[in-house]
Amino acid sequence: MTEMRRRMEEELKLHGFSPRTQKTYLDWVARFARHHCRGPEQMGEEQVRSYLVYLLEDQKLSRSTLVQALCALKFFYNHVQHRPCEVEDLRFPRQQKKKLPRVLSEPEVRRLLESAGNLKDQVMLMTLYGSGLRLSELIHLQVNDIDSGKMQIRVRQGKGGKDRNVVLSQNLLDALRRYFRQYRPVKWLFYGQTPQQPIDDRAVQRMVRCLSERAGLRERVTTHTLRHSFATHLLEHGTELPYIQELLGHRNIKTTMLYLRVSPPALRKVISPLDRLDWRAPELK
Repeated sequence: MTEMRRRMEEELKLHGFSPRTQKTYLDWVARFARHHCRGPEQMGEEQVRSYLVYLLEDQKLSRSTLVQALCALKFFYNHVQHRPCEVEDLRFPRQQKKKLPRVLSEPEVRRLLESAGNLKDQVMLMTLYGSGLRLSELIHLQVNDIDSGKMQIRVRQGKGGKDRNVVLSQNLLDALRRYFRQYRPVKWLFYGQTPQQPIDDRAVQRMVRCLSERAGLRERVTTHTLRHSFATHLLEHGTELPYIQELLGHRNIKTTMLYLRVSPPALRKVISPLDRLDWRAPELK
C-alpha cells in the first residue's frame, strides 16, 4: 500500500485537489483495503460494489458520504491503476429527498453562546454564527485573516478552492480582541494542543454538541446548524439572496434559495403584485 499511496498522492496533487480532499480520498482507499484485508490493487469491481453495499446497509451512511467514497475509489482505479473498467459501471446512489436544515431561533443562539464555559469556546461559536463559516474554514483561520480595518474575515481556499471575504461583526471583533490578549495565537487563530497546529475539527464538533446539551436544546446541533442559522437570520432581516450566496460561498444560488423554505418571516415580506394595484375587488353578486 505504501507505493500505491505515494502514487495516489502524486496523482491527486497533479489533478489539483485541495489538501483536505487529498486526505479524504486517501482515507477512503485505506478503509476499503482494511475492510477486505487486501491491497486495493489486488481488487476490483466486485470488491468495490460489496464495500459500497456494506457502507449503505451496515453503516447506514448518507448518500453524500457514499458518493465521496465512490469518487475516491473511481479516482484510484482510473488514475492510479489505469483500470477504468473496474468502476465504469458503478453508479452513484439515487438522490435522497432533501430535508430542511435545522435552524436555531435567535433566543436559542443566545442560550448556546451563554452556555460556553470559557472564552475560546464562546468565540468559536460566535465566529461560526456571526460569519457563517464552514467547520473546515473555521479551523484553518489564521491570525492575519482578521481585517479589523475593513471589518472582514478572509476565508482562504474554501469549498471549491475559492477565497472569499465574510462579514466581521463588531461584537465578534470585541470578543476576538479579548481572546487575543488571553490566548496569544501566533499563526492559527484557533490552535490545538500547540500554537503551531490548528484545532482538530472533532474537538470543535464535540464542543458544540456538549454546549447545545448544556443549553437545553432538544434537537441535534452541529457546527453547520450555526451556518444555517446565520443565513436564515440574514434573510429574515432583509438581506438579499445574492449577498447571502456570496457570504456563504455557494456556487449556485439554488443552494442559497433553500433558506426561503425554512424562513416563513422572509416569505411574509413578499408582497403580491395584486396587492400593489390601486384597486379593490367590487362586491359581485
